[in-house]
Amino acid sequence: MVAMAAISTSVASSPSSLLPNVRRRAPSFRCSSTPPDGERAAPLLQLAVGGVTELLRVLSPKKQRDVSRTSEHVPSSASSADDVLRILRADYHRAYFLTGDFTSDIYAEDCLFEDPTIKFRGRDQYSQNLGLLVPFFDQPSLRLEKIEKNYEVNFILASWTLRTYLKLPWRPLISIKGSTTYDLGKDFKIIRHAESWNVSALEAVGQIFKLGSAEIDE
Repeated sequence: MVAMAAISTSVASSPSSLLPNVRRRAPSFRCSSTPPDGERAAPLLQLAVGGVTELLRVLSPKKQRDVSRTSEHVPSSASSADDVLRILRADYHRAYFLTGDFTSDIYAEDCLFEDPTIKFRGRDQYSQNLGLLVPFFDQPSLRLEKIEKNYEVNFILASWTLRTYLKLPWRPLISIKGSTTYDLGKDFKIIRHAESWNVSALEAVGQIFKLGSAEIDE
C-alpha cells in the first residue's frame, strides 16, 4: 500500500516532506534505492498527487480521518532478521498495504518511508495514511511473490503484485508490480521502508485518472 499510501502522504505530511522523485524503476521495489540529486517530480505530477490526496481526504469517512488504524496483535519480540521476516510474511498475508493491518512495533518510530514519488518519516504517519486509503479500495488484492533476507547488508526484500479498483465515480484500476526493501537497524527494527515499481511515478499516478471497468470482476 506504500505505493498508494505514498499518494496520501504528500498532503498528510508537512510541506517540507513534499519532495517527490520521479524515476523509472526496474520491476522490483528497492527500499534503499535513492534517486540522483536534483532529480524531482515535475510540478504537474506534484499537483496531481496533491489533488488526488485532498480528494480522498475530503471523501474519506470522518472516523477514518480522526482515528488511525492500529494493530491489535500481541507486541512482537523480534530479536533477529528471521523474526522480522516471519512477521512481515504474516503482514503480507493480511494484505497490509490494503487493509492497514500491520505490525507497527517492528518499525522504528522515525522509520523512513519512501517510493518513487515522495519520502517521509514516522510509522504513525504511515499508519494514518493507510487508514485514509482503505475505505476507497474495491476488490483489493496483494500477492506476495517472494520475500527473502540479505545476510551481508541486513535487509529484507519482498516482491509483490498489487491490484485494486478505487471507489471513485470512474472506478479506476490500480495495478502495480514492485518490491519493498526493509532496512534493519542494530535492534532489528525496520529503519527504512522503500519501494520501487515496474512503472514510473507518473504512470502510477496516471492510473488513478483512467476510466476503469464498469463491471464487477468475478
